[in-house]
Amino acid sequence: MEEQQMQYLFGIHPVMEAVKAGKKFDKVLLKQGMEGSQYGELMSLLKQHGIQYQFVPVERLNRTIRGAHQGVIAYISKIDYVPYEELIDTALATNPAPMIVILDGVSDVRNLGAIARTLECAGGSGIILPAKGGAAINAEAIKASAGALMRLSVAKVPNLRLAVYYLKQSGFRIIAVTEKVSGTIYDSDMTGPCAFVMGSEGKGISQGMLDLADEKAAIPMSGGISSLNVSVATSVVLYEAVRQKMARK
Repeated sequence: MEEQQMQYLFGIHPVMEAVKAGKKFDKVLLKQGMEGSQYGELMSLLKQHGIQYQFVPVERLNRTIRGAHQGVIAYISKIDYVPYEELIDTALATNPAPMIVILDGVSDVRNLGAIARTLECAGGSGIILPAKGGAAINAEAIKASAGALMRLSVAKVPNLRLAVYYLKQSGFRIIAVTEKVSGTIYDSDMTGPCAFVMGSEGKGISQGMLDLADEKAAIPMSGGISSLNVSVATSVVLYEAVRQKMARK
């Protein structure tokens, strides 16, 4: 199980002390029906520090820790996430035409790692992930990225729309890469600051994110297969952007 490959803390007091010490967490699992003063203090700390939490049946906790978890297991981040505003501001400060990738529903850690590796090679600035439903940054993701996830800026947001609004205000063009349109990535202007929205192979990009995009573009396809692996598709898009930026110089 992927969760069992991640580092974690358990118990109410150890988790509270780690939060107070500034430890970063991917997620905190809480037993359904918890109550009491210590539980209330823990909840206040999680909310204060913006840490995502989820209520789960005790059986799920027992599969990881037998007996001593006190209803709390916190999974430690492998990397230090940055606020999405900081990621975007830094990208613009260091590159006149930065590239950022937004992953909407991409849950496979190997795909995340491969995307990060390509993004770093292409000179991209960072990745924005949803706090819930996205791929975890664990040892497998970092290995697949060849270490790129340790060097790129990565932001997790409770709602991807918040990041998209800020990107738009900051002058980024939001390009949703989807096969459901006639226009292609080769028709898109990628010479300025761009944020590419990539969806999962199964569900694609959510309608809400499609509605927010400045442009929707497809990768031309032929043959019997209608879509590329998301990490391959991201590579195609990023290097088309690289080609355009180089041609403009």
